[in-house]
Amino acid sequence: MNSVIQDIGRNVSDLDQLTQSLARNLKHWRGERGFTLDALAARSGVSRGMIIQIEQARTNPSVGTTVKLADALGVSITTLLDYEQGAQVRIVPPEQAVRMWSTSTGSSTTLLVGNERGGPLELWSWRLMPGDESASDPHPDGTTELLHVTAGKLTLVVDREPHAVPAGTSATFEANVPHAYRNDGTEVVELLMAVSVPPVR
Repeated sequence: MNSVIQDIGRNVSDLDQLTQSLARNLKHWRGERGFTLDALAARSGVSRGMIIQIEQARTNPSVGTTVKLADALGVSITTLLDYEQGAQVRIVPPEQAVRMWSTSTGSSTTLLVGNERGGPLELWSWRLMPGDESASDPHPDGTTELLHVTAGKLTLVVDREPHAVPAGTSATFEANVPHAYRNDGTEVVELLMAVSVPPVR
């Protein structure tokens, strides 16, 4: 799987800045939660060694690894990658949206914007080419995903059960079970997705 930072499509200095931001923000939020390296490793399923490498900006983790760490910390992926925090209104231009996953056929997911108030909330843009699929492990209890399909017909698989979601249709589900987004058709599928994660208690 592509690394989070490798697939953003920015220049080297921007990639380096994001690597440093991820290292700094992971260390900050681990401290905020009072988690030791071992505690975060246990909560996230990410090895202690990998967490150390990320915090020292020595590696670019996969999307799956970053999601697990964000879930364990109760923050959005945006917060782990963001190096411009604090404004009450934050405008995110297209070039600052973060492509998190892509395939050689042209499928991709892009994290458009996120917010921490009241628990992590993220807005995503998806593009799935015919035959492509993106699967996800269960998120923490209380996580909700909402989506609206703008083109094509999505096959939404929740806990191994497929659901057809054609263009113009919306759906929502509790994301604490395995789930996947799949394009079984012949047309490109495009959709917007919002993810709401409960705050860490």
